[in-house]
Amino acid sequence: MTNNAAVDAPFMEVNAELCKGCQLCVGVCPKSVIAISDDLNSASYHPAYYTGADCTGCGLCFYACPEPGAIKVVKP
Repeated sequence: MTNNAAVDAPFMEVNAELCKGCQLCVGVCPKSVIAISDDLNSASYHPAYYTGADCTGCGLCFYACPEPGAIKVVKP
């Protein structure tokens, strides 16, 4: 989320350049709010992305991700 509006719900962010598209975050998300992009990053991987709603901020995606810095969970 990159707008300046006040955020009152948790959300997750994926650094698409660090993501290798392993889909581990997709598999552990209890709300199924993470998907894999059709686009490629600069390393030719299909990165994960947040679909934009209903994240609970549980952090399971963060802990499942093997790439340091690829996922950030924000809890306002």
